Amino acid sequence: MRLVIAKCSVDYVGRLSAHLPLATRLLMVKADGSVSIHADDRAYKPLNWMSPPCKLQEAPGVWKVVNKAGEELRITLEEIFQDTSYELGVDPGLVKDGVEAHLQELLAAHPATFGEGWTLVRREYMTAIGPVDLLCRDAAGGAVAVEIKRRGDIDGVEQLTRYLELMNRDPLLAPVQGVFAAQEIKPQARVLATDRGIRCVVVDYDKLRGMERNELTLF
Repeated sequence: MRLVIAKCSVDYVGRLSAHLPLATRLLMVKADGSVSIHADDRAYKPLNWMSPPCKLQEAPGVWKVVNKAGEELRITLEEIFQDTSYELGVDPGLVKDGVEAHLQELLAAHPATFGEGWTLVRREYMTAIGPVDLLCRDAAGGAVAVEIKRRGDIDGVEQLTRYLELMNRDPLLAPVQGVFAAQEIKPQARVLATDRGIRCVVVDYDKLRGMERNELTLF
């Protein structure tokens, strides 16, 4: 990962045009080729970015980041304060806590929790950026990606959005709908999910555990 702190202006030229006036910002270049521009007041979300695949072209005083569609992120550098690179290595990924992992197991065993006639296709369905918790089929046979959290917040919705974007490029799956399932879903996350066409489902962990106990005592 390369981190550059610089006084710069930024112009995005593509389907939409955007301009960031001159200011001191953090430029982040990741190993996957993505480039993002950050301010000091926006939490994790960048002011602008270019997702991979893209190409960074560096010249004195200017960076040009161009994606395969020909869109360009142009960063004009007036002064560089720091330019540092780090080798982070391979990340092991997110490890779910016990409750979250058990929720996934229980919902995989009981896909009808989401609707009558639902079936499980696969747990941990792999995408290019990581596994979506459950791939299901609804009663009509449509593909549904289910992301499961103990507490549902905006980060979880963003994660599912990225999975859906990739999965909907697969003609064997598309169209793929999304379900965001959690024991508790924050209001901001629900608003964002609804805006993106993602269905929110609040799951009762204790009820699911009861279903598991009942199944185990049938014999």
